[in-house]
Amino acid sequence: MQMVQVVFLTVLVFFLLVSIHEFGHFYFARRAGILVREFAIGFGPKLFSIKRGETRYTLRLLPAGGFVRMAGEDPEVVEMQPGQTVGVRIKDGLVTRFYLDRLDERTNIMRGEIKALDLDRDLFITLDVDDDIQRYSVHPQALIVARGQETQIAPINRQFGGVSVGKRAMAIFAGPLMNFILAFCLFLLYIQMSGVPVQNSSKVFISGTESGMPAAQAGLQKGDWVKSVDGEPLVGDSSVLVGKITESAGKPMKWVVERKGKELTISVTPDKTTAKVGVYLSPEMRRPGIGETLKYAGTSMVDTTKNIFESFRKLIFGEFKLDDLGGPVRTAQMTGEIAKQGLPQTTLWAAILSLYLGIFNLLPIPALDGSRLIFIGLEAVRGKPVDPNRESMVHFIGFALMMVLMVVVTYNDILRLVKN
Repeated sequence: MQMVQVVFLTVLVFFLLVSIHEFGHFYFARRAGILVREFAIGFGPKLFSIKRGETRYTLRLLPAGGFVRMAGEDPEVVEMQPGQTVGVRIKDGLVTRFYLDRLDERTNIMRGEIKALDLDRDLFITLDVDDDIQRYSVHPQALIVARGQETQIAPINRQFGGVSVGKRAMAIFAGPLMNFILAFCLFLLYIQMSGVPVQNSSKVFISGTESGMPAAQAGLQKGDWVKSVDGEPLVGDSSVLVGKITESAGKPMKWVVERKGKELTISVTPDKTTAKVGVYLSPEMRRPGIGETLKYAGTSMVDTTKNIFESFRKLIFGEFKLDDLGGPVRTAQMTGEIAKQGLPQTTLWAAILSLYLGIFNLLPIPALDGSRLIFIGLEAVRGKPVDPNRESMVHFIGFALMMVLMVVVTYNDILRLVKN
């Protein structure tokens, strides 16, 4: 049953972090009037797909992130050219569908050769129908049907590049913003679940044990109040217990704990090799008020942000090796290990991951949100956009390099799992 819970919490954390990030892009893109073609969780081949309204929602094979595909940013839109024979379906004087293939099998359509068309601004098409030149207005949500796929047209005001710089910047920044909001909410939830330390408390509690380790085998349980070890009272100082465990590798220790009002004496022998017993310690906790919860959540956000930037600094200056990096496999493994400690610790871990994801995506690395914001900023300063082909090339190269790095760290993660 615990394994099912661990797997469920691991999957839930991944979906929560990715979904909330992509929802930020999705929501503000929709508010800006941009046509969102796809909301995807994962990359690679589609496992599940459903269309609601104008957007297709997909679940993909590789759980390494997600994306929101906006009109004007993808090469998948089928283009029509003058001289091409197409079929059109007209309703209330407007073209609602274009058919590019299997025209002989279509019913209730008009066939003709394209003489002129504009699906970006003026929304019209001129057809030669049996030597009769006719011009038709096009519905702004008309569909192009080809190879069994339907693609909705996107007038310029519904394309990513067709809205204002400010709206585009907000649609991009909204992804990391939602991660920051989620992180703060999760810190709030964690503090409410775990409480805050009681000032000047003389108690040390066990907040959890590792399965298969000496503490669990000896019968120590979550919630036990550790009163003394080998006859020495702890008086609220967990460092005394940690020191004694380290000094007693392979030697029995006498722990006196209080459980549900009863005092118990338990013999625990730290692992001879690692000098560990597999126990998590915590001070005496109390439930905080609303003001304290907000204060501690804010402090947690600031402290965690500092730690994240410190890790970036170490990575830049070579204080980390490639083997120290982890990919999706290692993240999932760590999430599973933390999930074993219970819902509060999983909530804290999810908050840290959400904050990290938001900060990482704002780094000026090609293909990340930070790089896209830089290009939008350059456009605002220059008064004209950077050549789309050059920008696309920069993002493509960055994405390719990130995928190579992802393959390398995933390979290392798998080797690490096999060795362990």
